[in-house]
Amino acid sequence: MTQTLADEAATAPSAPLEASRPSRANKTFAGLSTGSAVIILIVLAAVATFLILEAWPAITDAATLDKNVSWIRPEKGESLIEIIGYLVFGTLLISAIALVIATPLAIGIALFISHYAPRRLASGLGYLIDLLAAIPSVVYGLWGATVLVPFLRPFFTWLTETFGWFPLFAPDPATGAASPTGRVALAAGIVLAIMIIPIITAVTREVFLQTPKLHEEAALAMGATRWEMVRMAVFPFARSGMIGATMLGLGRALGETMAVYMILSGGLTFSFGILQSGKHETIAAYIASQFPEANNWGVSALITMGLALFVITLLVNMLARWIVSRRAEFDGAN
Repeated sequence: MTQTLADEAATAPSAPLEASRPSRANKTFAGLSTGSAVIILIVLAAVATFLILEAWPAITDAATLDKNVSWIRPEKGESLIEIIGYLVFGTLLISAIALVIATPLAIGIALFISHYAPRRLASGLGYLIDLLAAIPSVVYGLWGATVLVPFLRPFFTWLTETFGWFPLFAPDPATGAASPTGRVALAAGIVLAIMIIPIITAVTREVFLQTPKLHEEAALAMGATRWEMVRMAVFPFARSGMIGATMLGLGRALGETMAVYMILSGGLTFSFGILQSGKHETIAAYIASQFPEANNWGVSALITMGLALFVITLLVNMLARWIVSRRAEFDGAN
């Protein structure tokens, strides 16, 4: 009895120490998490502040800007705001083309890997998708300019001859045909679609794999086919993830520089003719083309364009968060 009491007395002081260790770990982890979140906000605020301060001279002194920047031609009625308008239109148009092409393909590939392909094949395809996402954009640009664009020229000609009555596929008014170079908005959109397919696929695949097996098995037990099971169990559960993956791909398409710069024959218009060269340009590609020879005023004007791209990206992310929150009540995970 005496020995038992002695043992209890010896072990009693260690209990508070053991209980305090998880508390310290929790506090440390909470502090690190909070600090990381604060750092992200600080970096975002610093980037926004830099863009606003550097763009302010171009925004407030248009007269001096017009005199010191060669690619702003007030004699032709062009101002910085009008050029930014052309660039925003081109950026959104080409990104929309990429998104329309990439989203259904990426979701189909992700669904095949997660629910249809044999395990060995699914593992190999998943590895290839991850590898494609790691290829630099300049490689896509070189491949697109030297291989894909020449391959697509006959297809563009066929589109113009067959569907030229539709505004998107209308021929060039000057020649009455599709662009002979093939360096048009549709070509840039196709290359961007190929670039963002791996990103959307990788994220969507992981979301599909998180679908509760009980949901899938319950649908199959009720007599549903595999497609009906996917439609009733997998898609409702993964809807928010699919939206997030799509917006992630759109973010890359909006900010892509080198691939578009190497493929697209740029121009500043509000044209919907995606088979006409010299009609469209993106913000990132235009900044890359003008920056090497820009003076101080030119840099300020280009940073203004960067500010416009920053705002567009911010609005896209806010829209995505709003859509996800609206869909949360229908999420199968709830």
